[in-house]
Amino acid sequence: MIKVINRGLSYVLVILMVVMVLDVLWQVFSRYILVSPSSFTDELARFLLIWIGVLGAAYASGQGSHLAINLLSDKLNEKQQVRLKVLQNLLICIFAFTAMILGGGRLVYITYMLSQNSPALNIPLFVIYAIIPISGVLILIYKLAEIISPKNISDGH
Repeated sequence: MIKVINRGLSYVLVILMVVMVLDVLWQVFSRYILVSPSSFTDELARFLLIWIGVLGAAYASGQGSHLAINLLSDKLNEKQQVRLKVLQNLLICIFAFTAMILGGGRLVYITYMLSQNSPALNIPLFVIYAIIPISGVLILIYKLAEIISPKNISDGH
């Protein structure tokens, strides 16, 4: 299941990056060549950057590529390192659940109830913010998989 999530998430991130590059190229072209800047490209680039950043954090978490300080773990034996990693993963799970899933879900719900839309694209903002709880669920899945199978911790899945 983790491999399927990794593959799907990597494809989604590549597509989002391609769309963002094309969007920014169109903005530059329309501004400097056509001398008539496009009105939607700035907002689209901002939303894509949010999605890429938050989904990219979930992907990095699943790959074990996220930022880490190994000062303590380098001084521990292998068994203690696994215990420390499980504790770290539990703390990450708590954060992902409370801040991203519950907090992000509340943000999505509030913006849905207020019917807020983006100014240029007229996209409902709850759609943009939905990436926060989605990424929280992905991080939770990744970290619970690591806790259940600690051998994945050392070989990076």
